Amino acid sequence: MAAGTVARTAHFALHQSPKPTGPGFVQTQALFAVQRLGALTPKRWAKRAVTRNLIRRQIRAVAQTFAPHLPQGDYVVRVRAGFHPTHFVSADSAPLRQTVRQELMDLFNQISPCKRC
Repeated sequence: MAAGTVARTAHFALHQSPKPTGPGFVQTQALFAVQRLGALTPKRWAKRAVTRNLIRRQIRAVAQTFAPHLPQGDYVVRVRAGFHPTHFVSADSAPLRQTVRQELMDLFNQISPCKRC
């Protein structure tokens, strides 16, 4: 996360690991074709475990959709603001799920537009 934010929405921030460079670095073929993904969902922004788990599931699902279109690297999606409890009364509701998914799609579209997404 020290590299800075690659993309940002109202509730999420996306960080990508920097590619190692320098005089001693030798470029080799990647051992794994799949990028690594981390999801930070702190209790500060999602008080209930049900909500944190819903957000993590949505992050993994959207990232899997965008995986073929993303540049190689490691990614971290961080929740940076809470979802207002008056708008989403239930901790695991369909409107919350749809809102989170749409915002994550917007987040990933900022770095790699997907034609079918």
